[in-house]
Amino acid sequence: MNAEKVMILYADAYKKLYKRMPKDLRALDNNWVVVNGARIQVGELEHLTARLMHEYNQSVAQKKNMMSRLINWFKQ
Repeated sequence: MNAEKVMILYADAYKKLYKRMPKDLRALDNNWVVVNGARIQVGELEHLTARLMHEYNQSVAQKKNMMSRLINWFKQ
């Protein structure tokens, strides 16, 4: 994947999880990007994006579980 597309996916995942945009996100070339002051390879940013999305999905699942338990408790 090219750097631009990976940066867009990362920014989306970051915004979903932290409810704000990343501060420093820019492409140096097609293989390297800067994320919050750190220079990393595009492949590493893809991996980081996947981890952010995993954390986001876990938080959503926890919220759904909590709401489900509350609903079941009120039904009793």
